[in-house]
Amino acid sequence: MTSFEEISKRLEGRTEFEKMVLMATLEIPHGKVSTYKRIAEKIGRPKAFRAVGNALHKNPLAPLIPCHRVVRSDGRIVGETREEIEARRALLIEEGVPVKGYRVEINDKIIY
Repeated sequence: MTSFEEISKRLEGRTEFEKMVLMATLEIPHGKVSTYKRIAEKIGRPKAFRAVGNALHKNPLAPLIPCHRVVRSDGRIVGETREEIEARRALLIEEGVPVKGYRVEINDKIIY
């Protein structure tokens, strides 16, 4: 398994904000999800949820850093292309996350 230190080293060249977002995303456990807003809050930038999305869009270590576990506040699974959305959806279903259509059924058991 790759350590936090190894991953942090592999993120050299990223901005401090991007590193904070990616490291916070790394902490989301298997079978759980978070939202762009919750990640922004976790890193102390509560209004930066769009910037969180931009940082995750540039994730150089997917799926090691599980950006597929970050969804919109309404549970919607998003991505650049239909294929990307389908891949994220499949990963979430494989992890046991309740998905209905293209939305995660967010509840207290799966939200991180």
